[in-house]
Amino acid sequence: MSPMGIRLSPLGVAVFCLLGVGVIYHLYAGVISNRLSAFRQRKKVDLRDLLAVSVEAAVLGGKEVKRVRESNGLNEKSKGETKEGAKELLTMGDLQSHKKMYHLIKNTFPEIKVNSEEHDNSEDKTAIWSRGIPADILQKVEAGSDVSADSITVWIDPLDATQEYTEYLVHYVTTMVCVAINGKPVIGVIHKPFTGFTAWAFVGHSSNVKPRSSYNMNSPKVIVSRSHAGKVKNYINTAFGNTTIIPAGGAGYKVLALLEPLPGDTESKEQADVYIHVTLIKKWDICAGAALLNALGGYMTNLKGEDIDYSGKAENTGGLVASVNVDHKALVKRLPSWNPDEQ
Repeated sequence: MSPMGIRLSPLGVAVFCLLGVGVIYHLYAGVISNRLSAFRQRKKVDLRDLLAVSVEAAVLGGKEVKRVRESNGLNEKSKGETKEGAKELLTMGDLQSHKKMYHLIKNTFPEIKVNSEEHDNSEDKTAIWSRGIPADILQKVEAGSDVSADSITVWIDPLDATQEYTEYLVHYVTTMVCVAINGKPVIGVIHKPFTGFTAWAFVGHSSNVKPRSSYNMNSPKVIVSRSHAGKVKNYINTAFGNTTIIPAGGAGYKVLALLEPLPGDTESKEQADVYIHVTLIKKWDICAGAALLNALGGYMTNLKGEDIDYSGKAENTGGLVASVNVDHKALVKRLPSWNPDEQ
């Protein structure tokens, strides 16, 4: 026997070692798991890169939208009806644009959340970012705006104004990408497939669009939805009297109607002072426009003047009012009380 009176066989030594490893594992597994989880959550994304990818995605989606429309291969069908009885259409243009836009963003930044108006179960590994950054973004935005990936929600609208798209009113059509950080819209891209112009903005940094020099708030021209109007005309007349109301397709188009026209964009026919919507609208329709307006010192709020949270569920049920270069709080005060169930 040993001086202590105990001798372990080789098998006993092995069992003792295994028991020790097991105890250590249970003691530290939770710590290791927590540290790995924290490491994953600290994954950073450079927002200049994400802006460049968003522009590229909107342009690629726009090419699909234009290709399908020009080939007359819409294969349109109804997704159902809105509360006010308007048809919600789905076309091959919506689906093909979605595939390009969604997969390009997810393949480049797999760790961020991407919400799209459309859905499909396919994979497209060929949708790869070119690594190119447009010259105006390189000139106006510095690299190094890093944020945690888990704070990002991306909203994409592969084809805004589908109803008008089927009617060949293509000047209303846009593709849109929005990047929200902790629910606040920070990057907005609105691309016009049939003219090739792309508006972008990065809140706190720069934009390639700008407001007009003046707006009329005494008797404002108000742009509204032509296909999801609800009772918006009565609402506006109560607020502003017998003023000019401009029905138009596409939320992206309506936001651009508040701004200085894009260079050479002869298809933008309307110029408005205010954008108002009273029925339910989805966040992929409005997030990019909200980012553009915020970057220019403007606002897109619900009809009570409250900020819209671009995280969580897709529906915005509070209506919206959008403006730039005016006193938005004073504008909201002129609006009558609003009940979504009455719209």
